[in-house]
Amino acid sequence: MKKKFALGLVLALAALAGVVVVRGALLASKQLPDSAVPAPAPAAVDGAAAALHLAGALHFRTISSQDPAAPGAAEARTELEGLHAYLAATYPRAHAALAREVVGGGSLLFTWKGSDATLPPVLLMAHLDVVPVEPGTEGAWKHPPFAGVIADGFVWGRGALDDKGSLVAMLEAVETLLAAGFAPKRTFYFAFGHDEEVGGGAGNAKMAALLAERGVHLAWVLDEGLAILDGIVEGVSKPVALVGLAEKGYVTVELTVTGEGGHSSMPPRHTPVGILGAAVARLEEHPLPASIEGPARAMFDWLAPEMSFSRRVAFANLWLLGPLVEQLLAARPATDALIRTTTAPTMIEGSVKENVLPAKARALVNFRVRPGDSVAAVLDHVRACVDDDRVAVKAISEFASEPSPVSSADGAGFALVHRTIREVFPRVLVAPGLVTGATDSRYYAGLADGVYRFFPLWLGPDDRARFHGTDERVPVDHYADAVRFYAQLLRNASL
Repeated sequence: MKKKFALGLVLALAALAGVVVVRGALLASKQLPDSAVPAPAPAAVDGAAAALHLAGALHFRTISSQDPAAPGAAEARTELEGLHAYLAATYPRAHAALAREVVGGGSLLFTWKGSDATLPPVLLMAHLDVVPVEPGTEGAWKHPPFAGVIADGFVWGRGALDDKGSLVAMLEAVETLLAAGFAPKRTFYFAFGHDEEVGGGAGNAKMAALLAERGVHLAWVLDEGLAILDGIVEGVSKPVALVGLAEKGYVTVELTVTGEGGHSSMPPRHTPVGILGAAVARLEEHPLPASIEGPARAMFDWLAPEMSFSRRVAFANLWLLGPLVEQLLAARPATDALIRTTTAPTMIEGSVKENVLPAKARALVNFRVRPGDSVAAVLDHVRACVDDDRVAVKAISEFASEPSPVSSADGAGFALVHRTIREVFPRVLVAPGLVTGATDSRYYAGLADGVYRFFPLWLGPDDRARFHGTDERVPVDHYADAVRFYAQLLRNASL
């Protein structure tokens, strides 16, 4: 009996192993075959001029501030007006052919009227504003952050990546197409927000509301978010262009503990700082659960066929190997952020002096909420995890947002972006992805059949720290291809 049982077990395990291996072997590529990617018509892009125009845009210190009355806010307004004037002078054809509106006091909405009113319009997005340079780090920049220097094959400066690079590339594409006599069949909108870095409430929120009032329904939207990752996606040898199907939500939770205060020579057994520190530690030790689903699952479904056989087997059999794969993904911050709502304590404050007990201790914990979770679920998790009546918990509601709806990788917008990437960047793989930050595209979710997030620039392993960091830059040679991408996308969408 035991021998029969052992033999049956061996046969069952062999059959299971066979199923696992066959499922991995049968994974089919989701990439467009070369035969389905026609050679694009050549676009007469002047890459050197595009780089110079971007460098000029970087001179303007269009730094967003959450407080309109904050020091420097008036100067930022002047800088924003200067950038408006610079764009008008640099792109005269675009400003003559497209209708231009200033919305919300600083954002620009352009309308390029198409000849066929039956085609639903498309919206392309970028933003005019930038984050400040962290005080004390100015000297660490290779070139001054607002000098717009072109050197060593790069355009250097704050906003080169986020997001004036995209803004200028779009306008370069429009100017190039107009110079060639191109007239679109489909209407295109270009929404350039002036306050994306502080939530977009005065910019794209109002532009989206304006389009809704006019009864505009968009075929799809393309904003910044993901890019061409070279040497970053583990297990894939080729560069990967990730196109965001969704973005994570955002909420910051405030934890506060109050006490009597007083001299530190006679402290109570548990001080507000100690209670607060223990609460924060519990949150770090008990993150929200991970799950390979939604955009993360779509990304791995697209990339698995391009990976080594062992990885293909793993991702083809998540029904069996899912817990092991989740554990491996959770070990790295970049992939952990794809599969769970992340927990990031960012600020903590207490006493004003080292020998004074604080009457109040306060911490802020930032959560990026994955699709499938919600802001309410995060608050429930925090209260259950902290589990201490002495700790008050509340959300800071100014910038709280739910995860965006998930757009379809089978939608017309994704298919067009996929095809255009392959036309302009033939050796690049394409896959859907999840944007772990926030963009203004969330304001258009109710107006469009699909919202996608992609900036056609190459990023290497050391470039991720440049976003909102030191030595922001874009490569000059690849920047010309970014212009070609937008020009080709506009042509493809007009067919």
